[in-house]
Amino acid sequence: MSQTHPTPSGVQTGADTGTSAYAAAGVSIEAADAAVDLMRASVERARRPELIGGIGGFAGLFDASALTRFERPVLATSTDGVGTKVAIAQAMDVHDTIGFDLVGMVVDDLVVCGAEPLFMTDYIATGRVVPERIAAIVKGIADACVEAGCALAGGETAEHPGLLAPDEYDVAGAATGVVEGDRLLGPARVRPGDAVVAMASSGLHSNGYSLVRHVLLGEQGLGWSLDRHVAELGRTLGEELLEPTKVYAKACLAAAATNAVHAMAHVTGGGLAANLARSLPEELTATLERGTWTPGPVFDLVRTAGGVGVEDLEATLNCGVGMVAVVAPEGVDAVLGVLAEQGVRSWVAGEVMPAGTAADGGSVRLVGRHPGW
Repeated sequence: MSQTHPTPSGVQTGADTGTSAYAAAGVSIEAADAAVDLMRASVERARRPELIGGIGGFAGLFDASALTRFERPVLATSTDGVGTKVAIAQAMDVHDTIGFDLVGMVVDDLVVCGAEPLFMTDYIATGRVVPERIAAIVKGIADACVEAGCALAGGETAEHPGLLAPDEYDVAGAATGVVEGDRLLGPARVRPGDAVVAMASSGLHSNGYSLVRHVLLGEQGLGWSLDRHVAELGRTLGEELLEPTKVYAKACLAAAATNAVHAMAHVTGGGLAANLARSLPEELTATLERGTWTPGPVFDLVRTAGGVGVEDLEATLNCGVGMVAVVAPEGVDAVLGVLAEQGVRSWVAGEVMPAGTAADGGSVRLVGRHPGW
């Protein structure tokens, strides 16, 4: 496994002759080295047998001969970050969950097409390398890689004094996966009569935090503090907002193995309708019944406290559904059973039909009301 975290951005450790001057400019190679020592055990846990080498190289190496088990291997790649959720982690000084969010946002985009996540790389930019903080972020990344079944193949920590405040940071990552060519999921497989199976989210995941922070924390909103205990949530507001993104990768791959799944959609920015629409062909539409689930209390809190209309809320937040699968009707029971075995709560939320048969038209339509809303 290669891990380039030891070298801050712009540093050539073998040729640098101005370490003291560089430190005076705000970049500490020693702190980066200490961070690597602290993260080493976490990185080692997030391995797959195909990885070659260990921490310290310039590139992550993955033995591609493992792909010979595929007749026509199709590689899939995805990259993402976690948006302004990092502001919550920084304000609370809790850093061991934000990496989990990062992996969830990236690998669950891959599994939408049926791809198995193979390996991931990360990038952490910070105003100042605090070894314990960087190690905590990487621990979260490694924990989620283990959950997803992919390897953490490499990463980079860049120290950017003057660009970021000392305690500010941002994270991003990329992953590569593989799927058998004739098992690729997507719009071309979807048929009229297919069921839309919804999978419960763990909370807000990592989207819409600009709205949430404005409504709940901002001076023009409620102006609540992160340590405020909120009865509806059963915990502090900060604890709720840091709830990690659900990683669906293994559960979705198990569902796909039933051969009943035609397409999937990861519900991220834009909400349920917009993301499901990306997985449907133009000639088909889907109607989802809000009455089949109740969004978690945090969504109702944003709705009522901020006076946010349901349509605006649904266009920004996942509203309780983090992933959906479009499933052949005869395979619904099998898919629901597999997801339950994987610990994912799921239900039939709607149906696919020819476009134009829904009263209001459009590729995805949500009807009815959530219970209690």
